[in-house]
Formats: sequence, structure tokens, C-alpha cells
Amino acid sequence: MDWQELTNLTRGQPFVVERVRLTGSGVAIEGEFELPQLAQLSVEDQIFVTAFVRCHGSIKQMERIFGVSYPTIKARLNRITQMLDFVETDPAPSRADVIDRLRRGEITAQQALSDLEGRT
Repeated sequence: MDWQELTNLTRGQPFVVERVRLTGSGVAIEGEFELPQLAQLSVEDQIFVTAFVRCHGSIKQMERIFGVSYPTIKARLNRITQMLDFVETDPAPSRADVIDRLRRGEITAQQALSDLEGRT
């Protein structure tokens, strides 16, 4: 069964995966696993996101592929964006990390204070 068929069966309702089997070894793991955010999107939105990535983010190409206007593409991207949590790619250093760096002499006391206050 593929994701599209599973999504059609669940009709967009949230669900939890309770068993995972590794195909190479046949090992099965049971538990409660939440699907990744992209897998939780509707099939149509998954196709849209896939097309967007394959177009390297070119809205002009998306307009041609889907036969819709720039505002329509932007509106759909904005709607999908609202359904996805932001992934922090550069999190603030922990207090312990800042103090360790200060102790090692990698940063000044002023830089440490700035980091601890959340300023860059």
C-alpha cells in the first residue's frame, strides 16, 4: 500500500502508525509513531510540494506545470507553510555551551553575555 492509497483510506483524518517492518531484515518494531509533517499533507499538497522542490522553487515553472497564476501558487505555498512547523536550523546555544566556550577562552565575556541574552 502506498501513501496515496493510505491517505485516500483515511480521508485526511489524522492517524498513527503502530508497526514498522524493516524490509531488508524483516525486523518489526511496534509502538506509536507519528508521521513526518510532509506525509501528513493531503496527496494533492504532497504532489505540489514535490513539484516545487523539483522546480528548485521556481514559481514561474510552477505556474506552467499547474496552469495557474503567480498569486494562486503563492497562496497555496502560504497555506501549506501554515501547516508545517518551522525547523530551527541555527538554534541559540545552550547556557552550558556558552559557559564552556567562555571557560575555554573561545569567546569574550561580552560575547557570552550577548549569547545568554539571545542577541547575536
